[in-house]
Amino acid sequence: MPWRGPEYEGERPTLGWYVLDWMMQNLAQPGRDDGEPFVPTREQAEFLCGYYEVHPVTGKRLICRALLSRPRGWGKSPFVGAIALAEACADVVADGFDAYGEPIGRPWHSVRTPLVRIAAVTEQQTDNTWLPLLEMARGRDLAADYGLDVLDTVIYLPRGEITPITSSSTSIKGDPACFASLDQTEEWKESNGGIRLAKTMRFNATKIGGSLIETPNAFTPGEGSVAENSAADYQAIIDGRSRARGILVDHREAQPETDMTDERSLVEGLRYAYGDSSDHEGGCVLHDPPCAPGWSPIDGITAAFWDTSNEPQDLRADFLNQITHASDAWLTGPEVRASSDLGKVVQPGDRIVLGFDGSRKRNKKVTDATALIGCRLSDGHLFTLGVWEQPKGELGIDWQVPVVEVLAAVHDAFATYDVVGFYADPAKWESHVADWEAAYGRRLKVQATRQHPVEWWMTGGRSVLIVRALEKFHTALTEVELTHDGSSALVRHLLNARRRKTRSGIQIAKAHPDSPDKIDAAVAAVLAWQCRLDAISKGVAAEPEEMFGGTF
Repeated sequence: MPWRGPEYEGERPTLGWYVLDWMMQNLAQPGRDDGEPFVPTREQAEFLCGYYEVHPVTGKRLICRALLSRPRGWGKSPFVGAIALAEACADVVADGFDAYGEPIGRPWHSVRTPLVRIAAVTEQQTDNTWLPLLEMARGRDLAADYGLDVLDTVIYLPRGEITPITSSSTSIKGDPACFASLDQTEEWKESNGGIRLAKTMRFNATKIGGSLIETPNAFTPGEGSVAENSAADYQAIIDGRSRARGILVDHREAQPETDMTDERSLVEGLRYAYGDSSDHEGGCVLHDPPCAPGWSPIDGITAAFWDTSNEPQDLRADFLNQITHASDAWLTGPEVRASSDLGKVVQPGDRIVLGFDGSRKRNKKVTDATALIGCRLSDGHLFTLGVWEQPKGELGIDWQVPVVEVLAAVHDAFATYDVVGFYADPAKWESHVADWEAAYGRRLKVQATRQHPVEWWMTGGRSVLIVRALEKFHTALTEVELTHDGSSALVRHLLNARRRKTRSGIQIAKAHPDSPDKIDAAVAAVLAWQCRLDAISKGVAAEPEEMFGGTF
């Protein structure tokens, strides 16, 4: 029979509540020797419910891959150790619904030999999860009740085992693990074997219907870590650029406006990032009523921010869990997020300007994106009218920019809004830019040049103008003189942009010419902002003029 249906708004079928009860009944709290039960926080319980969600009709588990991102000291590693023990012993293999429509499960050993792996790129990293896992397994009656032989380097099950492994393991290929934890994947890179290890473990889990959980801290964009790649995979699903399913991402970071130099702002940001684990008086700020104080020492963490020997970027990543920026990034994550305003809505008839950056086909099967960005004249709010990107995987094979869709989007923009300016980089779109100039040039109140009202080259011998436009945009965004709609493509492209020093000043580019991380929406946004500045300097009214009850 299918699921019984929701008993309250938002309820979904899950084995998470069963796993939560199992943990409290069978596992000891690590770090203590009095046998106190391991009790997950409300945040952790919410993650369990999402991770063990099942399909309401088939009763099968929906999640095969998860990313749990929290700051250092939140308790990710012990928590995932508890999940590893549950996967080894509890009834976590979804098995439909009982007579009352409640989801039920059975243990892995009823299906196959359960192999559980605690993975990291170094032995020291595996200890983060392995050592508290041993304490949880030994502290109460779990070993006796489930027939475990708990040794220092392996836990033998009546059928199967739990073991720590590293990227140096030569036996991981083909290892049919039903569950694996991947710790600190922000440090898993090509150079230390992390990329290969993660890929192999995902493939192994997929073959048998298993699952895995990554537990990174905030990654640094541009380093190509497993954590960064996983976040990109999830974003591609949200954007519709990937058909992949079964990924759960649970990331919490301090508010982007958190000021590390202001103690009150810093404490509030830390309390938010640490949530239920915060020991600050008054508990966490995630729930109403607030949770009781936890174990993460907010006052001690705050002190680390006053130590001038610590790098601000490291502090943001480690303790505020903020995904900041690469060393050569043009903008930081907090800066881009702080300037977003999802509450602003651009209405039909509003006076706007447009920015455009296009592409066609490239070598090595990599195609740049094409972007059309609008900017409202009255308040400088940027909004996305279209971003066309090459999909990932098979959908992206032989993909080309849908020129007809792009042309239609430009036409619709002029039909919907009062467009008074339009700057477009004509590279690879010269003929279409010429058509736009012929069709719309006369109605534009601000023009790039008299001969070419739309054409605004972002390459060639215009480096001084380009540098100035980039500087103006950068200042406006970091000072929140402009806002944007927070669209995933625009944010992603802004964060992908890298600083490149030229004789004329700083310009932007991709991390490398064939990088799959695009910046075209960022370029289009810069053009739109420059067009707005030119319109204002020419005295173009921010609102459409009205005359005799109508507009002209």
